[in-house]
Amino acid sequence: MSTNSNDIRNIYCIGRNYRLHALELGNEVPDEPLVFTKPSHAIVPMDGNVVSIPGNVGEVHFELEIVLRIGEAYEPGNDIEQCIDGIALGLDLTLRDVQSKLKAKGQPWLAAKGFKGSAPLGEWLPYPGAAALAETEFVLLRNGAEAQRGKAADMLFGVAELIQYVGENYGLGASDIIYTGTPAGVAALQEGDLLQALWADKVVGSCSVALV
Repeated sequence: MSTNSNDIRNIYCIGRNYRLHALELGNEVPDEPLVFTKPSHAIVPMDGNVVSIPGNVGEVHFELEIVLRIGEAYEPGNDIEQCIDGIALGLDLTLRDVQSKLKAKGQPWLAAKGFKGSAPLGEWLPYPGAAALAETEFVLLRNGAEAQRGKAADMLFGVAELIQYVGENYGLGASDIIYTGTPAGVAALQEGDLLQALWADKVVGSCSVALV
């Protein structure tokens, strides 16, 4: 299935959706989903390619996340499971030093989260259903070593809650996607890093990093 950004409409992202990740960055654990967006130009494939990221604005952190693809518009009362027609693993790349400055000023995160190439996206997989999604582990390998490991069961807000919240507050239609948050273990990228995203021990996305 294609990861072409032309096939994607809105990109919703959920911040601090894993307790340990929120705590590792010194953030409060939210009591409702924390939603931000990225432009569609943030999408790039994770298909063995090189992803260029800014190298002159401080640390750039990786955050591996389950990504939901919406196939049917959300409407109150409909079957939330039927809204999802695919999943992928994606990276929410973050200019962490830039984000820290924006947060200190109370300003939006767009400059830190929405730069071109900030949303590398692996191959699309069939949606396995809520139960299987919750218990299937996903892993990020960095240069062959495990950097992150998580599963949807550890989310503060589950898939159904996220779809309902985003749908009711912002609207959610076909070809929208949701980055659902990252587990603990984020760190700064270095020139030449090789990143591999695994779903149930299978590589479903990979890329290497170039600082520009």
